[in-house]
Amino acid sequence: MLQSRPTPSDLQLEYNKRLMLFSGRGNPGLAANIASKLGVGLGGVTLKTFANGEVYCRYDESVRGADVFIVQPTCGNPYEGLSANDALMELLVMIEAAVHGSAHRVIAVTPWYGYSRQDKKSSPREPITARLVARMLESAGIDRLLTMDLHSGQIQGFFQKPCDHMTALFMLTQYFADLGLEDLVVVAPDAGRVKLNKKFASKIGADLAILNKERPAQQVAEINYVIGDVADKTAVIVDDIIDTAGTLKAAAEAVKDAGARRVYAAATHGVFSGNAWENLASARFEQIVVTDTIPLRPGAPENVRVLSCADLLTNSIRQIFTDGSVSDVFGGENQLF
Repeated sequence: MLQSRPTPSDLQLEYNKRLMLFSGRGNPGLAANIASKLGVGLGGVTLKTFANGEVYCRYDESVRGADVFIVQPTCGNPYEGLSANDALMELLVMIEAAVHGSAHRVIAVTPWYGYSRQDKKSSPREPITARLVARMLESAGIDRLLTMDLHSGQIQGFFQKPCDHMTALFMLTQYFADLGLEDLVVVAPDAGRVKLNKKFASKIGADLAILNKERPAQQVAEINYVIGDVADKTAVIVDDIIDTAGTLKAAAEAVKDAGARRVYAAATHGVFSGNAWENLASARFEQIVVTDTIPLRPGAPENVRVLSCADLLTNSIRQIFTDGSVSDVFGGENQLF
């Protein structure tokens, strides 16, 4: 006897969403902090680099049907023997492994987006590498990207998949507000950072000044003069990235020559490559404040302060998993500056 075909209601199964969090070797400390705040354990994954330099990945448990969040800023990590390019390749193979493991969604949690400064052609025959990285991530199979304080807004336009943008602006402004500093002036290191610094200044009730900067060569900065009054004030130089700290050192010297009493620095991403520590030590900052999007290199001066962005990432991951609004985490003010 033939049985009747099941109705659609008979085919409906109760489906419980499952969140799985994995960490690459780029910043495992940050991933562990996020996992703790989410109340989940970090998923098991085998990651290694072969003798010939190739990167390997294998998930130690099934990811089928899960929302897989991969925490991997594409930065170097000297504690893991990882270069920035290794971290990028590792993220790609982790995405590939999750896709072929039948994950429901794959979300790259990449608070530091490597190659972000190569976002346009500054000279003939140059690549737009930030766009290339976006294409690589999408080709590998991400469903969305979660990142923080991109170097420029156009990078979001390089993605066809959703790109959720977070900002450390409110963390940093709250930190300086809590210090209770007086006679504050926020200093933009160049014209491109004026909008960010204007917002920063308004949040802490400070004046605004701007540095006239020129770049005669890559990673070389010359500060000609200060636009605005910094005399006898406490200056806070705000940028999105501190790399070799050459620009920051020149900025501090220019601000002090203009009469500032004390100088602080704040940035989201502390890359601190090359002779960054020497530059910062000789610049005599009161404090250099960054977040932990990138693990701090050994040998940091005592005046470097690191604020954790784990709470922001945790709240954003929770919103993505529950199909909520990421912008609500920031009160709708997570746009690029």
